[in-house]
Amino acid sequence: MSHFYGTTQGSRGQSTRCGTKNSGQDSVAASWEGCVAVRLYYNAKHDEDWALVSLSRWQGAGSEITLYEGPVSGRDFEQFKEK
Repeated sequence: MSHFYGTTQGSRGQSTRCGTKNSGQDSVAASWEGCVAVRLYYNAKHDEDWALVSLSRWQGAGSEITLYEGPVSGRDFEQFKEK
């Protein structure tokens, strides 16, 4: 049964992919200047779904920069919200 669900839209229409707690789900959106990578996974230690969002290299271009790693809910991201 699916635990994670993703969609993507491009010139050939929309496609979907599913992932389980064991497999997680990886997505990449790329250009000639690099890519954005997203990994969704179940963090057993915290008993919740987590996300890893990063800028990454693609075809030799781009940088390796982690933008966020934490709960998908954004619970730990509250400190960055505008007040």
